[in-house]
Amino acid sequence: MSYSGALNPASEDYESRPHYYIGQHDSDRCEVLDDDQYNQVLNSGFNFVTAPITNQHFFRRVVNQHKEFLKERQEWNDRLAPAQRTNPSLPVPIVPTLTDEDTSLYPSHHIGSFITYASPWIDLCSTDPYISGVSRQVLNMEVAYANFCGARTIVIPGPRQDESGRGVAQFARAIQEALLQVTRANLIIHLPMYREPLLEEKCETLSDIFDGSRMDADPKKEIDIFTSWDSWHTIRSVCEYSSRLFLALRIPRRVPEKNLQERWFSEPLHFLTIGQSVFQSNRAGSPTLTKHHQDLINRYMRLKNAPWIILNDVGPNAEDLGAARAIKAIEYPSLAEASKALQERKPKSGLNEYVSYMKYLERQQPPYTAMETPALTSFQDWLQSPLQPLADNLESATYEVFEGDPVKYDQYEAAIKEAMAEWKILKKPSALGTESEPYNPELVCAVAGAGRGPLVTRVLRAAQATNTKIQLWAVEKNQNAFVYLLNKNKREWDGQVTLVKTDMRGWGGPVPRGSSTPCKVDILVTELLGSFGDNELSPECLDGIQNHLFQPSGMSIPHSYTAHLSPISTPRLFADIASRESDPHAFEIPYVVRLFQLDFNAQKVPNHPRFQQAWEFVHPVGVNRADEFAAEYGFGRKYVTPGGGAMYGSNGTNEHNARRCHLTFVCPTRGVTHGLAGYFESTLYESQLEGGGEGKKVEISILPDQIDRKSKDMISWFPIFFPLKKPLYFPQDAELEVSMWRQTDDTKVWYEWLVEVYAWVGPQTRIKVGASEMHSSKKVACLM
Repeated sequence: MSYSGALNPASEDYESRPHYYIGQHDSDRCEVLDDDQYNQVLNSGFNFVTAPITNQHFFRRVVNQHKEFLKERQEWNDRLAPAQRTNPSLPVPIVPTLTDEDTSLYPSHHIGSFITYASPWIDLCSTDPYISGVSRQVLNMEVAYANFCGARTIVIPGPRQDESGRGVAQFARAIQEALLQVTRANLIIHLPMYREPLLEEKCETLSDIFDGSRMDADPKKEIDIFTSWDSWHTIRSVCEYSSRLFLALRIPRRVPEKNLQERWFSEPLHFLTIGQSVFQSNRAGSPTLTKHHQDLINRYMRLKNAPWIILNDVGPNAEDLGAARAIKAIEYPSLAEASKALQERKPKSGLNEYVSYMKYLERQQPPYTAMETPALTSFQDWLQSPLQPLADNLESATYEVFEGDPVKYDQYEAAIKEAMAEWKILKKPSALGTESEPYNPELVCAVAGAGRGPLVTRVLRAAQATNTKIQLWAVEKNQNAFVYLLNKNKREWDGQVTLVKTDMRGWGGPVPRGSSTPCKVDILVTELLGSFGDNELSPECLDGIQNHLFQPSGMSIPHSYTAHLSPISTPRLFADIASRESDPHAFEIPYVVRLFQLDFNAQKVPNHPRFQQAWEFVHPVGVNRADEFAAEYGFGRKYVTPGGGAMYGSNGTNEHNARRCHLTFVCPTRGVTHGLAGYFESTLYESQLEGGGEGKKVEISILPDQIDRKSKDMISWFPIFFPLKKPLYFPQDAELEVSMWRQTDDTKVWYEWLVEVYAWVGPQTRIKVGASEMHSSKKVACLM
């Protein structure tokens, strides 16, 4: 099978899928490619190549120097008394500075296209302090020199083993030091997805040469697939989630289980490296990857900053690249000499077969979906502060973004249609009815918080579709949006809508045509929901207007909404927030964010789903003595809790909107949590017909496991993220206990959250092994 005919970059189809940026790495390469060799690699289909920072001359110099040091040390020890031979102040080996014989890397116009590689023979994890010391010096020299040359990406081979906590800690400390040596370059740690038995790197290290005590992994030992991630977590934690520290992930021959794939997906991936041994041969002898490998790559390439792909040891190798150098060695070759050199070392031409196959996979990827437009992709993991529509007047561009989601408004229109149709069927009492004839086919409708009017349009459409006569009011406090509504009422709505400029909580109610007395509302429509359902103060807004609903048959659309939580690992967002040093409250802001590069900590188990409901709000709120209490004490239309004991010294007028929850999440695999992902679901309308069932329930949802069923491709809301100030590590088979409160003092609303870690140590015994601080968004609360 041939994979020729790579996708044309100019074609429209090319833009509908992620693009592969493919590089070449040769493990045996000891020198930087010259211009002719570099061009030959590019002509074989690669986009970039790797370059060693130092060469074999430097390696031999370091080895010989260390041999001399060990010899001198032995001679020194022979002259010392036994008790003095372990003196830690004895001289240590110092690696001399680089010379021009130690490297072929120099500043050049194309240095930025090289991915520089640190020496794989160093061993930063060595238990021998002299070897680890020499390795650390070599690393610092190499990264400093590469940075000087203008390299912007430096790949460093990761620890060879994970079991030694001391060794990984040494490695992490060395990387932290190296980050101080380079001011602009990114450091990329090359690690395997997991340790495959007998498939580790074979490069000889200083420990192999001088120590020889390192043991290879036992192929019969049970594999713990998370040890490589443990090492990475130690490294990036010691380096405090540096924004210049990334990961090169080596793809294994056998793809691991999904939870490990998702764990690495959440990390800062810069490269996916694929060795020749990972490929299989098809019947024609061409390289292929298994379906599992293809799915893994397709998944990772969906990231906004998609990783680049490096193919290891797939050619062209040093021998293939030798022809150009052989010709170049003859200063003025004759045609016969050039022909002879080409015959002896004829370079392979055309597209490399491995690159050809990867290009084939590139165009076999599933095309971008409606949720992967360039605009939506740009929002991946981009932190935004929640809107405060009560405190601020939104701009037209903000309204326009919301109006660009047809799914939400289609669901609203469906809910309004159901409500109007069932009103007729049930002949419910209506606001324009009389004592003798409670049912009136003409309904009074109101859209509160009308914005630029998309819901007003949908109410008019629903009335026309159900042949329902209505009187419609639109209430909006934003004076700028109100001007837009006045114009729209003339141009599009033919003056059918009565417009009112006021805060919905201060509205006096509708006055029907032909009357001077306010009446009640049959159907109240609002779009006040936030990413967590209530975080944009929908409960508080509806409290101030629900007294206009006709009782007992008046209805609110939405009817109810629930908030949901799930703990997540999201290193990228944690690093982003940690970098905001100028904001002392950065970790106490609930951010609206299109969560994408994340790993859900919890698994779905009986009685403990991955996404759990925190609380619920239902509208209208049941009418009780709180109305009388409010009227008696002059609290207007707000609902209050009679009696004392209100929190924060308030009057208690909003205490009924306070909430709290305590949730338990089960985590079978060890990991780290960086915060809580928040979502909401809403029932816009639920059938009131006897036996109406699920078929007549109109819902919207942003829950990952429900959105496709209830409101597929809806983009109006991104999730909300409650961050933790410090990453919280948890062991295998742990339980995360999440406590959250919705607090209020009658002038503002805020959230408080806490996460605790418990581990089982016996069939009936749990112990607490960790906890976060209590977080509070009170300093950035939503103003009422």
